Amino acid sequence: MGELILVRHGQANSGATTEEDYDRLSALGHMQAGWLGEWFSQQEAGFDQVYRGTMRRHRETAEGIGVAAQADARLNELDYFALARDMEITHGMPIPATQQDFADHIPQTLKAWHAQEINGSEPFAEFEARIATVLAEAATPGRRVLCVTSGGVIAMSLRIALGLDMDRLAQVLLPIFNSSVHRFRVVEGGTFLTSFNAVPHLEGPEREEARTWV
Repeated sequence: MGELILVRHGQANSGATTEEDYDRLSALGHMQAGWLGEWFSQQEAGFDQVYRGTMRRHRETAEGIGVAAQADARLNELDYFALARDMEITHGMPIPATQQDFADHIPQTLKAWHAQEINGSEPFAEFEARIATVLAEAATPGRRVLCVTSGGVIAMSLRIALGLDMDRLAQVLLPIFNSSVHRFRVVEGGTFLTSFNAVPHLEGPEREEARTWV
């Protein structure tokens, strides 16, 4: 049996209005990555292979964890800002200004993207296909593989593994914590979810405010 472990990056620049400006860890994000690295070093047996997306926040998270990771652009996040601009143009929906606006915006945006009403920087089908491809390669029986990536990639991984529809895809995407850990059991018959959205390195009241999702 093998194990595939997906980690979301630490908190990024949540006040950004462009992908470029968002793509860097906040001070808290660096701390989250460091705490996760400490937890892994104390609790995990090590990894046979580590991959990360090519975005800055992925690199900084992997460095904070303390792992040498191979960069793979297929683990990069969907371009939410491009999708939001398309929604504003085609459906008249303003770009979210608050966390609640974001929570309302995501389900409608994903549905429109899936229905090919908007395209963003890549079609939905292409995003889904690249995630399926990289996960199929990373999920190897008998090996423990860690992937440092983003929330949209993790949600899509759950869609692929569990057959989620678009409503459920949005519902699993929204609560994914920064620096959270998601585990899949890998056997000859397939890849199966065993743990979702764990933050063992953020347990305890002293780190309650460090449990962020934006």
